[in-house]
Amino acid sequence: MKFLKTSLVFTALVWLSSCDTQKSVSGTESITTITFGSCNRQDAPQPLWEPILAENSDLWIWMGDNIYGDTHNMDTLRAKYARQKANPEYQRLRNSTPIIGVWDDHDYGINDGGKYYVQKKESQQLMLDFLDVPNNAPERKREGAYAAHVFGSGNQRVKVILLDARYHRDTLMRENRIYIPNEEGQILGEEQWKWLENELKTSEAEVNLIVSGVQFLPVDHVYEKWANFPNERERLLNLIASSGVSTPVLLSGDRHIAELMKLEDERFPNGLYEITSSGLTHTWSSVGEEENRFRIGELIAKLNYGLAEIDWQNRSIEFQVKGLNAETYASLTVPFSKN
Repeated sequence: MKFLKTSLVFTALVWLSSCDTQKSVSGTESITTITFGSCNRQDAPQPLWEPILAENSDLWIWMGDNIYGDTHNMDTLRAKYARQKANPEYQRLRNSTPIIGVWDDHDYGINDGGKYYVQKKESQQLMLDFLDVPNNAPERKREGAYAAHVFGSGNQRVKVILLDARYHRDTLMRENRIYIPNEEGQILGEEQWKWLENELKTSEAEVNLIVSGVQFLPVDHVYEKWANFPNERERLLNLIASSGVSTPVLLSGDRHIAELMKLEDERFPNGLYEITSSGLTHTWSSVGEEENRFRIGELIAKLNYGLAEIDWQNRSIEFQVKGLNAETYASLTVPFSKN
């Protein structure tokens, strides 16, 4: 009887452990459906997990502000991650779908934070714990949380490049609540730039998704964006163009809105697209007017998540911005291309 009780306890512990284990990220299985999103308050209602789960996606990508930590106290940050991880519907996603991601500022630990945040090393490890990144993974040892993942094989490969736009980012100054462009400052830092160049130039994937917490293309609005560091933005666009990487698409969060964008110039005659999806738990209280010369369609100020469906046979990707009840707010088809 004692042996039976011991066996039952052991079995229960194993079952409980398996219920709290994220589905592993496989590099060999072909993927066709990807969901993604950002700006998620761990202490707020989270109504979008149900429609996200219904997509039955092959991958979920966190794009920053995955929780709202905003603290120098790592015990507080740890507790906030634990609260999000304990969310029952998010647990269902962890058990059914591989999850990857990178931070923006609020989960980094400080609003609009950059390289001078004193807890960045400790915060990085907590984020990687939240994402169930193995202890021997390269990003555990890096100065910064950037990473790349390849899914599929042969001519059905997808590469997801996660950029860390916080750990090495130089300071931004504000005047009358408007950011003053930092002409000489960096976002990525030289080590991350070298890594990114290699990831792009050696990529054999048909689809290359490049992820950042802050927006890449916009230049008109006054909030955080790559254009606040104009040299960095141009360096990134030039690198993507010169690398010859196939079907580069930009994904971003941060803004508490969603929008689709396209840049078309001599570097990108077929267009370079960006999809911003934000936020999962909160958005603008009302739709305002905001110029964006690259926007396709309307600005979306409703709870939203992003969906990418890859059509390998017809060599295209359909991106959608979706919301409650899986309602589609915007869609865009991006054909496979090579610069």
